[in-house]
Amino acid sequence: MMNQLNIDGLIATLPIVQGGMGIGVSLSGLASAVANQGGIGVISAVGIGMNEPNYKKHFQESNITALTKEIRKAKAQSNGIIGVNIMMAITDFDNLLNVALEEKVDIVFVGAGLPIGSIFEKFKKTTTKFVPIVSSARAARIIFQHWSDKLGRIPDAVVIEGPLAGGHLGYHKSEVVHPENNLASLIQIIDETLPVVKEFEEKYQREIPIIAGGGVYSGADMFEILKTGAKGVQMGSRFITTTECDVSDTFKKEFINSNQSNITIIDSPVGLPGRVISNDFVKEIQAGNQKPVKCGWRCLKKCDYKKVQFCVAEALFNAAKGDFSRGFAFSGMNGYKATEIISVKETVEQIKGEFDVRCSTLN
Repeated sequence: MMNQLNIDGLIATLPIVQGGMGIGVSLSGLASAVANQGGIGVISAVGIGMNEPNYKKHFQESNITALTKEIRKAKAQSNGIIGVNIMMAITDFDNLLNVALEEKVDIVFVGAGLPIGSIFEKFKKTTTKFVPIVSSARAARIIFQHWSDKLGRIPDAVVIEGPLAGGHLGYHKSEVVHPENNLASLIQIIDETLPVVKEFEEKYQREIPIIAGGGVYSGADMFEILKTGAKGVQMGSRFITTTECDVSDTFKKEFINSNQSNITIIDSPVGLPGRVISNDFVKEIQAGNQKPVKCGWRCLKKCDYKKVQFCVAEALFNAAKGDFSRGFAFSGMNGYKATEIISVKETVEQIKGEFDVRCSTLN
């Protein structure tokens, strides 16, 4: 039987964090549905305003408006735990963090950079939990030590994202191009991070749960991760092919129609490898073909839009709307395992069943 996930008094009866997936993949529909099943539903803030009118002229205002709307919609649809995922790499990070805190979301997840700076002093005066996303024990130590030294407090949990994850990856390309299709690499990072976390648990006399994701697709995978001492898992791709996921059915069918050989790595314009489902658009960019870029707002801090091969935000937005002639879908290593579009409730029931079957093999 699965244990609850306790994040400093915030109790998820289902120890699953639904991964924050942008652009437009995990919004209020998916987040509220997962929260209603006892998990932690997460809205992705990256590019969230791209559906707003005049986004290209007023991108910061559009993102603020859209994030506010989605948080309020999620809360109206669920009494469960709602979080927001915000990338440090985006240019309007501070604005979106302020929105999340003003709207009193339950948790803020921050990845794609080290959460260090004066903006984080706001967590000294809020009930919102803070959870960084890291890819190594070293990054976890840097963050926890900085928060302890500078803020007099520590993060409430930590998410470890392994090299089998979808989207932008915090690893060298050589570490993700030919990874073993199993969870060994993720488990190794958990093992390395456990003593780091234990040190701060002892100092602050409270539990700091590790949540692990990246290639965690089934209940059996979940069982293996929780055996390590992690208290919860993060799942993204498994929830894409649900009726409540906020993308088009065309997007969902891209996963159902894919196979293991379709999952590939691209070089993102922001200098990171990204795991995607291959299609003609992907093959063209892998071949070096230039896709015209017009950008008046520069959503990512490190993106030199005058030199990049293609706009990753536009590609992801197009795909979310079902236009794969001008875009692609990010996917975890196991995204190809999807076979049908079903509800979040049915998906959770499947995961629980897979977990129980794995448990029973040990009895």
